[in-house]
Amino acid sequence: MWVLAPQVWEDLLTEYGFRVEAVDLFPHPGENAVVVQQLIRARRLPDRPGRVSSRPRGRRAPVAHAAVGVGAILLGEQGILLGRHRRGTFELPGGSVEAGESFEAAVIRELAEETGLVAHAEDVALLSTLVDHVDGVLRVTVGALVHAWQGEPMTQPGECVGDWAWYPLDQLPDGLFECSAQILTAWRPDLAVDHPPAHVTRFAPVTPSDVRA
Repeated sequence: MWVLAPQVWEDLLTEYGFRVEAVDLFPHPGENAVVVQQLIRARRLPDRPGRVSSRPRGRRAPVAHAAVGVGAILLGEQGILLGRHRRGTFELPGGSVEAGESFEAAVIRELAEETGLVAHAEDVALLSTLVDHVDGVLRVTVGALVHAWQGEPMTQPGECVGDWAWYPLDQLPDGLFECSAQILTAWRPDLAVDHPPAHVTRFAPVTPSDVRA
């Protein structure tokens, strides 16, 4: 074998209907020889497999280039629920999405971790996806409206955001976290909130009158 690395042979065989089971390389005994013999054991797959297969492009993990998070809007009789981050910004409950987690599950988990409130999947309505970038990293934020919950919001031990309070929509505090501001104005475009632009894709129509019963 002078050319084509083992991965290339595996890709070619896979493309033409084989499943590679083993690859053995046998270098030439001569110290200066560059040729390598390759023994590939492969099995031809049935012409019509019961399920279509999938596989990664290569063995290396992709380079991380995006951050994915969620933010939850809770609108009660006294206004919107916001907490203060230890760095001073006011924020909606939310955070990063974990691997294998749905957006709804991330909202429920973050809400419980940060505020102690309990919500269920049927209480969460996804509103929109917002896409922008920070220092070359793509930021994807999914906003959600939580229709119902149990408990009272309280500062939780070890969390970066606390001092939860309700703020009327016409008396929102200065210093909103960018992602929270983007979520709020995607939900209610009439809110007078400044923030960096983001591309918005809606899951559900804007519903200004969504107030907890």
